[in-house]
Amino acid sequence: MTDTPAAPSVDGKTFWRTLGQRATGMTIVTADSDEGPTGFLGLSAAHVTADPATMLVSIDRKTSALAGVLSRRHFAINYLPAGAESIADAFSGKAGISGAERFAAGEWTTLASGAPVLKSALGVFDCAVEDIIERGNISIVIGRVLAAQASAEGEPLIFFRGKMWRGVGEAA
Repeated sequence: MTDTPAAPSVDGKTFWRTLGQRATGMTIVTADSDEGPTGFLGLSAAHVTADPATMLVSIDRKTSALAGVLSRRHFAINYLPAGAESIADAFSGKAGISGAERFAAGEWTTLASGAPVLKSALGVFDCAVEDIIERGNISIVIGRVLAAQASAEGEPLIFFRGKMWRGVGEAA
């Protein structure tokens, strides 16, 4: 294996501005905890592999929802539909509410793990925690998919250049 030369670090402002050039679907990552349902607006949810079905989420260690994910060892990833801006705001902290109060936005149910699942989500992955990787100020939580469901209709709520966008427009 060849040693990788040390490269200068990119400053945080440049990192986030550059990352903002990537359009990404907006998600709410949820868990059930001893204090009730918990969750946050997540932009870093991705698949790892389809066999076995595995997903990952990156969670800032300052996010209160991390405790629920770690204590109950499960989480759900909810892909937000266009028109769910108020739900995104509730879970981002912009609406000034926290904890279980956030779940007043939208209708919720559960699947296999007991983590809250948004009924209007375009897609949901319900996961059991398998591994946690600590990197910088985040925990990368890898979960085996216990259940999944997808909606046949609707457009996504997208995050691009620091703003929410409804839908994807015309296909190429």
